[in-house]
Amino acid sequence: MKPEVNIIWFRRDLRLTDNAALYHALKGELPVVPVFVFDTNILNELPAEDKRVTFIYQALEEMQQQLLEFGSSMEVYYDTPEGMFTALLTKYSVAHVFTNHDYEQYAIDRDAAIKELLKKQNAILHTYKDQVIFERSEVVKDDGTPYTVFTPYSRKWKAKLTEFYLSSYPSKKYYKQFYQQNPYGLPSLESMGFEQVEISFPAKQVKNALLEHYKDTRDFPGVKGTSHLGIHLRFGTISIRELARKAQGKSEVFLNELIWRDFYHMILAQFAHVRTGESFRQEYDRIPWRNNEKEFERWCNGQTGYPIVDAGMRELNTTGFMHNRVRMITASFLTKHLLIDWRWGEAYFAEKLLDYDYAANNGGWQWAAGSGCDAAPYFRVFNPTLQTERFDKDRSYIKKWVPELEGFEYPAPMVVHEDARKRALDTYGRVLKNNTGIN
Repeated sequence: MKPEVNIIWFRRDLRLTDNAALYHALKGELPVVPVFVFDTNILNELPAEDKRVTFIYQALEEMQQQLLEFGSSMEVYYDTPEGMFTALLTKYSVAHVFTNHDYEQYAIDRDAAIKELLKKQNAILHTYKDQVIFERSEVVKDDGTPYTVFTPYSRKWKAKLTEFYLSSYPSKKYYKQFYQQNPYGLPSLESMGFEQVEISFPAKQVKNALLEHYKDTRDFPGVKGTSHLGIHLRFGTISIRELARKAQGKSEVFLNELIWRDFYHMILAQFAHVRTGESFRQEYDRIPWRNNEKEFERWCNGQTGYPIVDAGMRELNTTGFMHNRVRMITASFLTKHLLIDWRWGEAYFAEKLLDYDYAANNGGWQWAAGSGCDAAPYFRVFNPTLQTERFDKDRSYIKKWVPELEGFEYPAPMVVHEDARKRALDTYGRVLKNNTGIN
């Protein structure tokens, strides 16, 4: 007779503490089997040296060690989600599956398919909010419609916030509910076609000193003024509630960055066309992008002749990280100076960023292109030289990543800023002259 169990399905919530779905699973009457699937639908699109797969693997190993202490084990599959659940339903009599919300289009379609598969076996899928503080329609205008500009959204977000929304889920006291079984080994990275990447990932903790000075240091890429916690938030190795609690009272600016995450996930949930790659402001899809492949390649390789842009791209290519201020500069350069479709840049960042998150990446790129959720019309064009003077005045960041700057081998600027700006404004203006209103 098959054991009767509940299942906790980990996805982008790779921790055993303060985890909404895990808490609800453990509160049930049946023993809980923890599972994770290296989803071949996703992995088949990734290069063998993808650093994010190593990060996930290390997080799972850490969770597995914790589970072994309670006589349990993570069951890790290399398969499609449908394949994993077909195997689990053969092995167990599954009553309930618990997991946390995911807001991307692939995830929505995946979860709908799994819900139907489980239903045929009289099993029920339960999902919970975990990776954001407020989701979907929890923060809306007084008339019930979604916000499309950040500042009024953030005011309502803060007004709604109470201790209840930041409280941790006390999963730990229910760990005895984990299903007792002999340990399973994780499939090796090599067996899945990936390489073990030697990389030191950022620490999970954010120091009080960084939060206290965050407002003054966050815009300067040459200093260590940001938390680098993006990858941990992306894969849920830290709790958003814990981080928001820590930010409260120490850094309003840091808390605003967490609110931006909620905002972009809300946009994703409320506006289906954004999830499928269309511009938020759909009239921007009429812009005749130049999409010059050679110019795009120079941008990707950090060879534009604009040192702050090139430094950012080289940092990204080397480390999988790029400072947020420089993300805005490089994105503005691609979309406005080169008139290359923001989706090209979005896809490149998606390939390279350790902390890649569709909602934030899409939101940031559309902000830069002018097509997204922003009160400013399309005619903001960052001047790379002025940005350098403001945020890397001593050139410490540039010198680190563009050491050949003073030599003859560094390329001349591929465009003249003033000419490129005029070309962008003319191109945008011809299409959007009747659509420059503010939401």
